[in-house]
Amino acid sequence: MMCTVPVEDVEVLACPSCRGKLAWEGRARGGLLEEGGLSCSECGARWPVVEGLPRLFREREVRGTDRLLRALYDGLPSLHDPLTTLLTPLLQGHSEAELRERYVSRFELDTLVPRPGGRPPRILEVGIGAGANLPLLARALSPGLDVEVWGVDLSTGMLGCCRERLEREGPRGVRLLVADAHALPFADHTFDRVFEIGGINGYRNPGRALGEMARVACPGTPLVVVDEQLDAEARSLRDRVAFRLLTFYTREPHCPRELLPAGAVDIREEQLSRFYFCLSFRMPPEALVTGAR
Repeated sequence: MMCTVPVEDVEVLACPSCRGKLAWEGRARGGLLEEGGLSCSECGARWPVVEGLPRLFREREVRGTDRLLRALYDGLPSLHDPLTTLLTPLLQGHSEAELRERYVSRFELDTLVPRPGGRPPRILEVGIGAGANLPLLARALSPGLDVEVWGVDLSTGMLGCCRERLEREGPRGVRLLVADAHALPFADHTFDRVFEIGGINGYRNPGRALGEMARVACPGTPLVVVDEQLDAEARSLRDRVAFRLLTFYTREPHCPRELLPAGAVDIREEQLSRFYFCLSFRMPPEALVTGAR
């Protein structure tokens, strides 16, 4: 399979343990990481790169619902997207495409501009899965704008499906990492857009994950989170039973507005459909976001 991280982009990464700078040690092919490892210049930690995928997480930190859901995604990764496409209209009353279009406007992709020096803006998707949101990004971006898209996920099975999608459909140059949303392997203020779709309620510590997303986002950038929440108007037995089956992994799936980092502004909570919320917010320049460690 193709590699997804150029050697020159190692500078974007940071050690998940101490946030120190990482250096590449290993074999590259065509300017892309292939096999070897990344070492931290500060704490000395080493992070392997296997088949082109940097593995920037500690297995001992994967526990509880993180471990459960990773096992499910790794078990049947190729069925996830087809089942989502099939079941969404039956359960939600909207097609999957319609549901996705409802939140993509919150990314404000049409206002993205190149970084200082002409460097492409960076977009991060936490929990990228099989890459179902990539076509939305391509359609919503301003014509001719070059961007760097980074995606992290704990499921190597889902990332394998994402790589197959990239080989089949593009876009080329998407950077993929095996990483934990609770300890994102990036320095502060690295990304111009950050979003997470369909995973926050399943994280063992949603507040910590939200803090990490806010930490790596540039001040003022929109952060968007989407996941399950039952619409207060959906009172039928069918809706309640279906929702309970979808959210078996947690007792109280809801919009985690109360867990947003201190200082968050421009907070907007919307009910996208019977079963899904969309939460968007920003961090102002003066807010200090360190993420819980």
